[in-house]
Amino acid sequence: MLRHVRFLKNVFLYSLTAFGGPQAHLAMMMKMFVHKTPYVTKEELLEYNAFCNLLPGASSTQTVTLIGYKRGGVPLAIMTLLIWITPACFLMGAFSFLLHFIDQRSLHTDIFKFIPSLAVGFLVYASVMAFGVSVRNTITWIIMLACVVLTYIFFKTPWIFPMLIVLGGVATNLSHKRIPQHEIKPRKIKWWNIWLFAIIFIVAGILSEVARKNDWPNRKPINLFENTYRMGSLVFGGGQVLMPMMYEQFSVRPEIVREKKPEVAKNMIEINKDDMTTAMGIVRAMPGPVFSIASFAGGTSLKEMGKEMQVIGCIIGSVAIFLPSALLVLFFFPIWNNLKKYAVVYRSLEGINAAVVGIMIAATLYIMKDIALIDGTTSSLVNVAVIVVIFLLLQFTKIASPLIVAACLLLGYFL
Repeated sequence: MLRHVRFLKNVFLYSLTAFGGPQAHLAMMMKMFVHKTPYVTKEELLEYNAFCNLLPGASSTQTVTLIGYKRGGVPLAIMTLLIWITPACFLMGAFSFLLHFIDQRSLHTDIFKFIPSLAVGFLVYASVMAFGVSVRNTITWIIMLACVVLTYIFFKTPWIFPMLIVLGGVATNLSHKRIPQHEIKPRKIKWWNIWLFAIIFIVAGILSEVARKNDWPNRKPINLFENTYRMGSLVFGGGQVLMPMMYEQFSVRPEIVREKKPEVAKNMIEINKDDMTTAMGIVRAMPGPVFSIASFAGGTSLKEMGKEMQVIGCIIGSVAIFLPSALLVLFFFPIWNNLKKYAVVYRSLEGINAAVVGIMIAATLYIMKDIALIDGTTSSLVNVAVIVVIFLLLQFTKIASPLIVAACLLLGYFL
């Protein structure tokens, strides 16, 4: 493990500066793990990201986990995952303790006001980098342009990303002549990960339901694990889909149950609506995975049981939300590597990568629509300058991404 210390250090720095959500995270990975230190190639990173978008769970977390897996197998993948999620989960868990000691009107968010422009700068850089290796012929141009339009229109729809990736792979399989199939020898599949995932899912579900039906007095930690693990197992579309699911489960549903069965509601997990919406805003300004909001939800849901249980709630939320993502990606990726030997899958990669480029370009445009760029104010001029300067720094210098992010935060503080 000692030979991977430098890699793990870079993962830690990345975890402290990865703002902007999954698409921006991919752009920062492009700079940190491809351009600055070539741990993976551009083609590999695009493939990892596309593959993870086909799975439920936290796609950017799964992608960085695969980078660790590629370099050092399962042990390094687990270390990479833990280092990546720890800062964000710690901050959101701490926020569950500090929220009611803070005057929410005085939360100083100006430091983050140029983060959207920062994300756009990184996305423009990643799109340019990926374009050259992914869009090379007529069919990939068509796939890329179609994905730009459809992603922009349906950006908030959770099924759009896996659907476009699958359709991109299908499109480049319409011709079988270019890459013919050769005889291959099938390899044995290791099933332990998927069995573990299924066993945890079933046991947690049964135990949670028994605790609910029998109204166990201390059932909240059991229900919390099951609810969070189920969301992490089934959610497609990233944090923007997870957060409404958590809001409905932990804030809306308890109110409905209380109106109908007040005696049952007393042992339900419940988070105040205002607290949950505040956390949903704060997590977007935090570096790292948006799924770290589960740490806040876990801590807040158990706070009435004492400080020790609140800490345990933060841990339960963090483990339960990221565990299914890790088990799924580490099970399916070796299968994916075996499938790549089949011509049908190899041909699909061309269309899949073109779809990823289209999704990144659309994400860039989608974020830009909410940024003041052309209204002639000082703020709009600074936003344009931030985007251009960040792209130039990423493209033509070796300045580390954390330094660029720190400079952007300082710019927001002083301007």
